[in-house]
Amino acid sequence: MKGRGAQINTDNPFSNHRAARHPDLIFSKPAEEVHTVYLETHAKTIINKVDSPDIGLEYSMNPYQGCEHGCVYCYARNTHPYWGYNAGIEFESKILVKRDAPQLLAKKLSSPKWIVAPIMLSGNTDCYQPIEAKLKITRQLLEVLERFHHPVGIITKSALVLRDIDIISRMAQKNLISVAISVNTLDESLRRQLEPRTASITRRLQVIEELSQAGIHVHAMLAPVIPGLNDHEMMDLMGAVAKAGAKNAGYITVRLNGDVGPIFTDWVRKKYADRADRILNRIMDIHGGKLNDSRTGIRMRGEGKYAEMIAAQFQLALKRHLPVIHPFEYDLTQFEKARKPQTSLFDLI
Repeated sequence: MKGRGAQINTDNPFSNHRAARHPDLIFSKPAEEVHTVYLETHAKTIINKVDSPDIGLEYSMNPYQGCEHGCVYCYARNTHPYWGYNAGIEFESKILVKRDAPQLLAKKLSSPKWIVAPIMLSGNTDCYQPIEAKLKITRQLLEVLERFHHPVGIITKSALVLRDIDIISRMAQKNLISVAISVNTLDESLRRQLEPRTASITRRLQVIEELSQAGIHVHAMLAPVIPGLNDHEMMDLMGAVAKAGAKNAGYITVRLNGDVGPIFTDWVRKKYADRADRILNRIMDIHGGKLNDSRTGIRMRGEGKYAEMIAAQFQLALKRHLPVIHPFEYDLTQFEKARKPQTSLFDLI
């Protein structure tokens, strides 16, 4: 299916609770003809506590649920059934929109109970997916964070982040923001299959360069590394992001939990039939013989000889292309002073 990552819809274990689903969002056409639909939802809160020790930040914030980028490997697909939709094509074509997110954020930050800690934009979505160009919810969130002098980290595959370079650069001057750009291949034909509605690789490298030139700390995420598909690109990828101006880099190996397993398996057998078995076997090699892996401390990098080889390749690439790492530290001291005169900020948005 052109323009989509997932080629199938998966069963929804919560299907008995879908009676309240918006009638306009029910598939009545062949999947090839389905267009992306956006549905406004009213969340009770916008900041989510991140309990996983494998994630670098304590909190995340998702202005959208579902993601039109359609990355076939995306772990966040497994969250879509909780909203009444499946993890397959519906994850990337049924997007829930939280228009009141800026007001919710301002209210939360105004509370004396809130203790400052960096927030990640996003976690279960890309905050700069295509609809953001029109709705500007992420930009409004950044405006609130800037007013409160509150630290935030952004991770995205989109060039739309450059639209907000004015806000981001001002926050960067105060050590309140860092940006991570995800890049996992230099092969544009692979990118189009793997991440069909994302920015091109050339454009992402340009984004790293423009952000870096603006004085913004950029972290390159070489993720996910998919054994047998893109792991051979580690050295060249590191060279490209380092040349573009990334200050440091990291990697994560693919893990296919829940519905992502059958979605990815279907995809790789259709798109890369000649090497599908090898790819799937190598993924299982680094995750204890399974496609999925939920073991804390292991799931992000895998284990075993093949995982060790990937880790060694990363370290060698880092040594060659980014021998001097520039870690980023958020300034947490500015928030309290900024919060006091803004206790009613959410009423002004």
